[in-house]
This record gives sequence, structure tokens and C-alpha cells, in this order.
Amino acid sequence: MGRAPLIIGDLKAKVPLIQGGMGVGISLGNLAGAVAREGGIGLISAAQIGFREADFDTNTKEANKRAIHSEYQKARAIAPKGVIGFNIMVAMKHYAEYVKEAVKTGADIIISGAGLPVDLPAYIEGNDTKIAPIVSTVKSANVILKYWDRKYKRTADAVVIEGPKAGGHLGFTNEQLEEYDDQTYDCEVRSIIGTVKKYAEKYLCNIPIILAGGIENKEQTDHAFELGADAVQVGTRFVTTKECDADPAYKDTYIQAREDDVVIVKSPVGMPGRAILNSFMKRVIGGEVFAPLRCRQCMEKCNPKEIPYCITERLIAAAEGNVDEALLFCGADVYKASKIETVKQVIDSLFP
Repeated sequence: MGRAPLIIGDLKAKVPLIQGGMGVGISLGNLAGAVAREGGIGLISAAQIGFREADFDTNTKEANKRAIHSEYQKARAIAPKGVIGFNIMVAMKHYAEYVKEAVKTGADIIISGAGLPVDLPAYIEGNDTKIAPIVSTVKSANVILKYWDRKYKRTADAVVIEGPKAGGHLGFTNEQLEEYDDQTYDCEVRSIIGTVKKYAEKYLCNIPIILAGGIENKEQTDHAFELGADAVQVGTRFVTTKECDADPAYKDTYIQAREDDVVIVKSPVGMPGRAILNSFMKRVIGGEVFAPLRCRQCMEKCNPKEIPYCITERLIAAAEGNVDEALLFCGADVYKASKIETVKQVIDSLFP
């Protein structure tokens, strides 16, 4: 591989790649550890991470906090010297507590999106854990970096730019998703990089740029570096790996997906997201409402009485292989998946 390592402060990943955080239960300790062992940065998704704990339904927050530790320990056992971190969504209830719990584990880095992580620096203060916001527009990059500069007198350790072809929750309105094509978003990427460089110059540091969203082959990886990125973040390609924590039935939905199966859906919390059109989603689009069995306090801006379905219930169904009743988040190029690979094979295909 001819690419330079990804260096974030005192962290060094020999492969300039971050494995995207995918919840619920898709990127846990096994996948994150496998990616870190191969030289990339492995991320554990903290989203309802404790769903397999016996008391998850009755003691959700504590179950999630325990699982943050157990999944990190699993990943660390696989990659004792690798770079391992967490993806923690701002939109989650108890966001600050989950960040602090991740810091307690010894996590190398926390990457945070699905909202503006304006107070993230406060939650890691006094620790060596690196922090990186996920941004999709130059506006969101400006807001976060300006706020961190003014309130916390610091800047980001890295910045992840997530484009409109990403899977799961997206940092765009439906109108923006229609507006952006490859060329116009390339311009947005360059503008974000320009903004980040201003803060790097102010703080006399290097702030690596990681480009994410729809990166699934060498050509797309090369293009990211041509735009000025220091690394790429990849999610969908790692779902169809042997090491991925998801149920085999979930992985198979990716392999069976066709291009016209990929749709933009409205999440119960109001964010647009990209998913595979299955029987459940067809019923949702048709106006059917699925009352939550119980509220597990997952998202900050969610009223169980008003939502068409519970996102926790449907993402757990995906992770457990109940794919006909699940929300199947995916990236734009999911239909290109044709087989189960290993993490090493995926990385080798991106960085031959």
C-alpha cells in the first residue's frame, strides 16, 4: 500500500482508514477489533449497544454502559496495539454519560455526529481520548469548530466529512440530497477542508480529514485523496465480512439488494436515512403505524406517541436477523455487494 499512515495526534494507523460506526449491533467489538488488527481504526457503535444484556428492557442505560466496556474489551483483545474507538450519536439520550463511559474504557478516539457535538470537549476533558466531529456541510463545520475554539480554546483532533451517499442517518435535508451530485459535493468537501485548515493554522497543528459516504472501491478511495482527504471512512463494505457482528441474514440482505431497492426513508426522529426497501418499510411508506412495545429512551427528540415505529426495535430486529420486520440501513452502493469477504480482503481491495 502506497498511502501514508493516518496520524491523529499521538495515534497512528498504518492504513488510512476508519471503519464506520454502525448500530444497532452491526459494528461491535469483533468488527472493530478485526479492522484495528489489520491496521485501520475500528469503531464500536454505542447506539443501544447493550441490547443483548439481560436487563436491557428494564435498565437500558446501565446495560448500555456495561456493554460499552465489554465490547471495547473484546475489540482490544483482538487488537492489543490497534486503534479502537467509538461512534456516539449526539441525538442519543444520555449522550454525555455514554461519552464519559467510553473515555473510561481507554478508547483512543470518539467520533460523533447525528447532531452537532458542540460540548464534546467537556466530556473528555483531562483525558487523552481524541475527538472528531462528523460534518456534512461547511456550515456545520463552521458552527462546531468556531464553538470549540471560543468556548473550549481547542480544536478537533480530526474531522470526518460524511457525504450524501452514506448509509443510516444523513446530515442533509431531502432537498439537499436531491441537490448534490458528485461534482457539487466535491466543491462542498473542498470548502470544508478550507475551513478546517484555518483552525489547524490557528492551533499550529494537523487536523486530518477523513472522507466518508459511499466509498466502496479503490477508485473512490483514490478520489478522496485527490480531494485532499488524509483517510477514508467505510461502513457498508464491512457489513458483508465474516468478522461483522451482524446476523448472517442481515448480511445476506446486502448481497441480495438491487439498485432500486435502496431508498431514502424518514427516521422516527425526523432525520432522513438510507435503507433497503423491505416488506416492513413498504408498510411504513404505505402509512401503517407500528406502536412501540416499550420505550427504551434511545433518542433525545422522540415522542413514542407520535412516531410511526420504534427505531430501536427495528434496528435490533436487523442485528438479530429478523430482516422482514427490520430497518435495514445501508450505503448507496450496497447493491454492489456480491459475497462475504474478510476484513483483510476489503482493506486490500481499497488499498491494493
